[in-house]
This record gives sequence, C-alpha cells and structure tokens, in this order.
Amino acid sequence: MSEILIGINPDNPQVVGTAGSVEQGEKATQLPKPSGYRILCAIPEVEKAFDGGILKADETLHYEEVLTTVLFVVDLGPDCYTDKERFPSGPWCKKGDFVLVRPNSGSRLIIHNKEFRLINDDSIEAVVDDPRGISRK
Repeated sequence: MSEILIGINPDNPQVVGTAGSVEQGEKATQLPKPSGYRILCAIPEVEKAFDGGILKADETLHYEEVLTTVLFVVDLGPDCYTDKERFPSGPWCKKGDFVLVRPNSGSRLIIHNKEFRLINDDSIEAVVDDPRGISRK
C-alpha cells in the first residue's frame, strides 16, 4: 500500500493517508472518496516560524492554513474532467500535484487534526512543481 506524503520540508514529509487496497490486518483509511466532479486535497504544513526565526502566533498559523492558495491533490472523483466541452484539453491536474486555488475554496474538513478540502474540478487555477516560497498577498 502506498502512503501519501505531504509537508513543507522535503526531508521530513508527513503521512496524511494511504491509497490502494487495504491488506488484511491493516486499518482502512478515513479519507473520503470524492464523488462526482469533486477533488480531495490536503493542505500543506504551514511553517511554524518566520524567516528570521521568530515563532508565529497560533492565530497567524490558523489564518495561513485556512487562507492557503496551495493544495495537494489526494484523489479525484469519477466525473472529474470528463466533460469534453468544458475541458477540451483534458484534465487540469492529477493525483500528487500541488495546485493553486483561490483562498477559502471548497469545503473544509479535518481528519485526525489534518485539514483537507473538497473542491470542484474547475477550481484549479494552476499546477506547480514546488510550492515552497508561494504565499498569498
């Protein structure tokens, strides 16, 4: 079974879920399977300190997490990007991509203290290779 890793530190990513069939004796994941044209995304870990080393307040960390524009695609619903009229060039993203969306996009849910979002397939604004250094203004 493969694990989905996410984090701002590429040397120490965190496991946020699992993908694939559940082997006997393993626990099933609690990540929801998106339905229709929804995309399940994880929110990358927020840096705990400013560049100068000063720790961020809990409220600052909360706002950065809630208003983030960078998400990690965990899973796509079965109807994502199937409408050839709306998406003539094909899918805008795939599992494992870091994507840019508008702040407050989608439905927020928390599983084991990790925040996820369910967003629509047409909410994707861009795909980025390396999200480090991207912040909203």
